[in-house]
Amino acid sequence: MRKQTLYFILMILIISCGENKKNIGATNPAALSPGELHLSDQQIQLGNITTDSLKKHELGEDILLMGKVNANQNKMVSISSRVMGRIERLYFKTTGDLISVGDPLYEIYSEDLNMTVRELLLATEKKKSLKNPDVDYEKILQTAKTKLILYGLTNEQIGRIQSEKKEPFTVKILSKVAGVIYSIDTKEGNYVMEGNNILHLTDYSTVWVEAQVYSDFIYEIRPSMEAKISFPSLPGKEVYGNIGFVNPELNPSSKINLVRVEIKNPNNELQLGSLAYLSLLLKKKWILSLPTDAIIKDGKGSTVWLQFGKNKFKSRMVQTGIESNGYTEILDGLNAGDVVVVTGAYLLNSEYVFNKGTNPMEGHSHSK
Repeated sequence: MRKQTLYFILMILIISCGENKKNIGATNPAALSPGELHLSDQQIQLGNITTDSLKKHELGEDILLMGKVNANQNKMVSISSRVMGRIERLYFKTTGDLISVGDPLYEIYSEDLNMTVRELLLATEKKKSLKNPDVDYEKILQTAKTKLILYGLTNEQIGRIQSEKKEPFTVKILSKVAGVIYSIDTKEGNYVMEGNNILHLTDYSTVWVEAQVYSDFIYEIRPSMEAKISFPSLPGKEVYGNIGFVNPELNPSSKINLVRVEIKNPNNELQLGSLAYLSLLLKKKWILSLPTDAIIKDGKGSTVWLQFGKNKFKSRMVQTGIESNGYTEILDGLNAGDVVVVTGAYLLNSEYVFNKGTNPMEGHSHSK
């Protein structure tokens, strides 16, 4: 606040000194009524004075929910053992590691798998050395290949086993998908059954932001409702998303429910478990409003600067209502279409006080 005040004073001095030297676009002060101000083009440019007409914006009741960033469960892939055996080696032991297609995940010793390898090698050998028309070695060979593929081996691995003509003690299982390790569900030396999870992979290109909401508001929250999301760990970062899920079951003991928003996560900027705030606008309606920064508030009320001619402005008291989404409702003091200063209002006010030595709204009321 102190820096902002110093900035205003500095701008006033620059603008006023420039005016005293050049007197650009000056207007006879006697032609201005109390509370009015005239600026030159140079002053407006230096002060970054911009205007907009009073019109309707969508306002409502703004609520803030606390949530956190979670993995997108729809992007999660489970890597499970396709055969019973013992995990001899895990190639990845840390969550968060990146997995590419073709990377080795683990080595397994399995009697069932090794038995199928022996069938493959035997059928390969017999097909070359024996010409027995009563035995379809090609069919036996294809059956063994199919079983090994179902166990998780690739065609390249099967071809290497055939060319080496040697039964491996353990078999290396390669990843068929890419992702980031979300969880590791076994350890080296553990025995696993067919279907037991080895690890879970996920894709962090999108994440879920999940927040708890009390029952007072849950009935007003609907899927597709827009939410503004901010992150304490990333100051200044705001993203928008739509409510994708509202839990249909209300916890009877806590009276708290869950809502979820799916958002993009480029470069894995958002870390799982980090805090997030969801801002939702409820009971929305279109009403006459101005950007909140356009309204000057003090102990005497609220005022705005109204443009009534080229580079001419006058201070006007207004009555305000609800504030949300960066806008403030105007209940009285202005009409739709009135042109109001939306940036630089405080600078105008300070300029008036600096030159006139008095508040522009001294003796004014809410009358238009």
